Amino acid sequence: MEEVKPYIIGIAGGSASGKTTLINRLNKMYQPGEICVISQDHYYKPLSEQVIDDNGEINFDLPAGIDFSRLVKDIRKLKKGQDVNIVEYTFNNPTIFPKQITFKASPIIVIEGLFIYTDSKLDGLFDLKLYVEASLDVMLKRRLDRDAKERGMTQKQIEYQWNEHVLPAYNRYLLPYRDNVDLIIVNNTHFDRSFKVLSNHLDRLLKA
Repeated sequence: MEEVKPYIIGIAGGSASGKTTLINRLNKMYQPGEICVISQDHYYKPLSEQVIDDNGEINFDLPAGIDFSRLVKDIRKLKKGQDVNIVEYTFNNPTIFPKQITFKASPIIVIEGLFIYTDSKLDGLFDLKLYVEASLDVMLKRRLDRDAKERGMTQKQIEYQWNEHVLPAYNRYLLPYRDNVDLIIVNNTHFDRSFKVLSNHLDRLLKA
């Protein structure tokens, strides 16, 4: 099979900055086969391989918790025109039964995640690098709302993770990569204008 060379886009940014909202809009705007959108979250290693902090809590906010070798392998399959099947990551929510997800080989591949720029092999695959940004106050408020509703966490649990895991990771594994991206999308309230710039770019790529 002749190898295809899709256009690969990375989307990073702090926790609750709006990355998921952005990829959801992309999924609604484009059809399968036009754009393949992949979340880093589906590549978390098993709980038994996650780092435990000094208080006995699992720290999910470390690049070491992501199976980057599997993610890179799957992206290389997509580049060769091969579809990829995985099992979705459910954030360890026992009430959700994980389903199978198919990533279809497409001319544009989007990879979203906190730490996607920290892995040199993955970082070397990107043709365009984006960073979604919001203030710390905004991100904390969103995380409090999201984790309480979607993950059943208490405010105390959320604030502990924020102070002990999220902020240290933000400062060490996100901010240092911010200045090396091609486009920063500010999302304190909305990112309509930035999304229009991105979608226009993608439309031109698809037409080409």
